[in-house]
This record gives sequence, structure tokens and C-alpha cells, in this order.
Amino acid sequence: MPQWLKDAVFYEIYPQSFQDTNGDGIGDFQGITGKLDYIRDLGCNALWINPCFDSPFKDAGYDVRDYKKAAPRYGTNEDLYHLFEEAHKRGIRVLLDLVPGHTSEEHEWFTMSQKAETNEYSNRYIWTSHCFEGAKGFPYIGGESERSGVYVLNFFKCQPALNYGFLDPKEPWQLPTDHPDCAATREAMKDVMRFWLDRGCDGFRVDMAASLVKNDDEEKTGTCAIWRDVREMLDSDYPEAAMVSEWGNPRLALKAGFHMDFFLNGRGNGYSTLMRDYESQEDHSFFKKDSHGDITRFLDDYLPKYEASKEDGYFCLLTCNHDTLRPRYNLDETELKLAFAFIFTMPGVPYLYYGDEIGMRYLELATKEGGYFRTGSRTPMQWNSGKNAGFSDADKDSLYLPVDEASDAPTVENQESNPDSLLHTVKALLALRHDQADLQADAEFEPLYAKKGAMPFVYRRGALTIAVNPSGETVTVPSDGQKSAIYSIGSGRWENGQIVLEPQSFVVLEPNTP
Repeated sequence: MPQWLKDAVFYEIYPQSFQDTNGDGIGDFQGITGKLDYIRDLGCNALWINPCFDSPFKDAGYDVRDYKKAAPRYGTNEDLYHLFEEAHKRGIRVLLDLVPGHTSEEHEWFTMSQKAETNEYSNRYIWTSHCFEGAKGFPYIGGESERSGVYVLNFFKCQPALNYGFLDPKEPWQLPTDHPDCAATREAMKDVMRFWLDRGCDGFRVDMAASLVKNDDEEKTGTCAIWRDVREMLDSDYPEAAMVSEWGNPRLALKAGFHMDFFLNGRGNGYSTLMRDYESQEDHSFFKKDSHGDITRFLDDYLPKYEASKEDGYFCLLTCNHDTLRPRYNLDETELKLAFAFIFTMPGVPYLYYGDEIGMRYLELATKEGGYFRTGSRTPMQWNSGKNAGFSDADKDSLYLPVDEASDAPTVENQESNPDSLLHTVKALLALRHDQADLQADAEFEPLYAKKGAMPFVYRRGALTIAVNPSGETVTVPSDGQKSAIYSIGSGRWENGQIVLEPQSFVVLEPNTP
């Protein structure tokens, strides 16, 4: 386990929307490099950059045309290497977004694979044996290749699935996972990883990590074997490199070799109950004031996963990501402060989505590059009151996506000048996490007071006691041993054998020394 993960806080950057330096309306590598001091001062010491490889951008870069070439709209490979170098000077690690399950239909591998003549790439993708033989049980495309066969898709039409084999082949065209051509696919992806690691990348966030092998069983036996092989390579040749999986099942993901796994949003799951319960008929999000939230809905889902995986790696909470509606969609600034205080004091490695630190809004927008409902969470970073919120000098019509033009749209500039802002709260929380080993990734976690339908939620991290009350009522809970507050939002304290939390309060308490 790379030791730097213990105190890591990640900042996720959607590169096309972060900072434009050449005036084309699209963010770029130089823009990220120029904001590294801001990221460091915010308290983040690691980055996750969404796909930045060459692509036709039919799925915002998750349709890779060349894994070893930076997308020209962001800059050159050398610009990305320079970003790695400048980040490392500031103590910041950088993960790139690896898309191992499929490529663009324009990738050279696919161009070769679709040829009628057999070649080394013929089985790099999944093809049936005849142009009129459908891929039973899988989405597929036919009639667009030179070879006689149809090819399996992972998602969009433009994303043919790479062939890692079938755990239980049922058709002649379904190769077993140990077939040499399936092994070649795995080795090709390892070669991509080595290419970037050798040039300064610190690891990868892995897209759809659970879905490589087809016909896999519930334990993902075939897919897990691939990732264990990758982990052996990392442990041997790149022991400080890290991987985080888009999986949502840490028991499997961490045993498969990932260092981290996300607790991803899902309708009605534990994570969604914290900030996004509006997906049901009524919004009972725990951090929404007077919503009658229930922390046990989160814990019933979280605790079994945490307990089953805590010895193997980190189960990580995030404020948001590029696939999820921003939390400002239904929470105001005070509610966000409490939600982020919780996220940044929980076990695992926290992830902060760009712009969440100032409470950027979700915008209702038409789809862009396959974003659909997700597009509104991918708008340009709001830096200041200048042109295009400081994101770009381009004409408004040339921007990748429109900026929030509301009169009260939050910006870094206006929140930096307000000591009570969400931005300052995030900075204070991250500084506290870095200062207190008991708030970092692997310090012990234990719920101390968590009752169905009741406030507050009280939990222990190491020797620290943490309590949060998102409701509009003052609440108290017994707590033995004298304690002193080392950080608070609102008004929280230890008093006469109990923790007292006034409305919408959060407090971190340490035991008084004898």
C-alpha cells in the first residue's frame, strides 16, 4: 500500500472545464498546471484527471482513440509530462483516467480488428462468427465491418468492447479468459499503464473496473484475476503507484488488487441517502435541514462493506463526480458545509469534485459529448467575476459548456474574501484532516450514537469524537469523559457529560489530558 494514500485528499478535474489558457473555450493542461498552487492551498495533495487521451469525444473522452497520445485540445504529451513534474514539486500526485473495457471505434486496434484478413488484432475485440449471427445477450453492431461478424459494445455505438475473454464460453466465438489473444489484450493495457507511469503519472482511476470479463460470475472471478495480475506488476515495478476502481464493491475490488474503491451514488443506496435522496418521491437526505433524514440508512449499507474491506484498502467517499448531479442541486451552503465535514472526517481517501468547494450549481443543459443528464455537472470552473467567470477569454458562444450566469453564482474570488464561505470551511476541514492522524484514511472508525430517525450522529475516529446535527433542533447525547472541541461548525460542544449540538452543527472533540 503506498504510504502517501494515508493522508491523501483527491481533487477531481474535468479537464475541458477547468481552465482555458489558449482562448479556444476548452480547458487544457496548462490551465491545470497554472492552478496547482490553488489546489495545494485548498488542501488537496492528489489529482484525478478525467480522460485526456486522444479521442473523437463522442463520450467526452471515454472513447479512446490512442491511449498513448494526449488529446490535442488539451495540449501535447510534453504538456502533460510538465504537469506531472510541476505537481510533484508541490507534493501533489496525479492519477489519470484509464478506460480498459472498450476503445473508440476509431482506435487503430479496431481498424485492424474489423478487417477481413486475420491479423494480430482480430480477437482484440469480441466478434461473432458471421455477419448475421447476433451476439446473444449483448448489445452489438453489425453491417459496418469488412469481416463477416458483428461486434459487441459496452455502452455507446462508438465503444466496441475489448476482449478479455468469457469466464463461461457458450458460443464458438466466445474465447476463454486464458486464450492467448485475451491475454494479449490484458498485456496491451498493462503496456499503456507502464507508458504513463514511466513518464510521471502516479496511478489510475479505472473506469468500469468490474466489467472486463464477459459471463463473469457474482464474485467477478475472471475480472478479479486480471486486476490481481496488474497489481503484481505495480507492486513489483511501481510500488508507489495507486489505483482506484469505479466498482462500488470494496470487498471484491480491494481483494482484486485495487488500493481504493468508491462508494458510488445509486438509487436508494447508502451514499445516496446522505445528499441525493430526491431520487425517491420525497427528499429525506440526511444533510438536508428538517428533512427527517436517517443516518442508519447510510450505515446499514456502508458498515458491512467497510468492515469486509478495511484490511485490504480504502473505501472512499466523494462529494460528487462527473457522472453525478452536484450536491448543490438540493443542498444550500450550510448543508454542504456539514455534508463535507462528514465526508472529510470519515475513513478512506476523500475525493472533492472541482467546484464543489464553492458550491457550484448543477445546470439544466442539453447533452454535450454524450453527457446527457450529467452535462449540467460538467460546466466551467467559476474563478472570478471576469469574463466567463475567469475560465476562458473565448467568446461565450465558443465555450465548451456555458458558465453559470446567475447573479449569485459562486466564485473562488468572492469566497476567498469571505471568511464564513464554503471555500474557507473546506480549507479548514482539509487542514484539520492533514493535522490529525486520527482523521486520516486508516484510523479506526466506530459509530457511537446512530439511532433510526434520531439526531445527532456521533462517531469515533481514533481518539477523536465527532458529532453532526443537520437538523433545525438543538440535540444532546451523553458522552463520558471530559472533552474539548478542536473544530466546529455552528455551535457544538461537550458540557456536563453530554455533547450539545445546536441546529445545523458539527464538532470534533478530543479527550482532555489528565
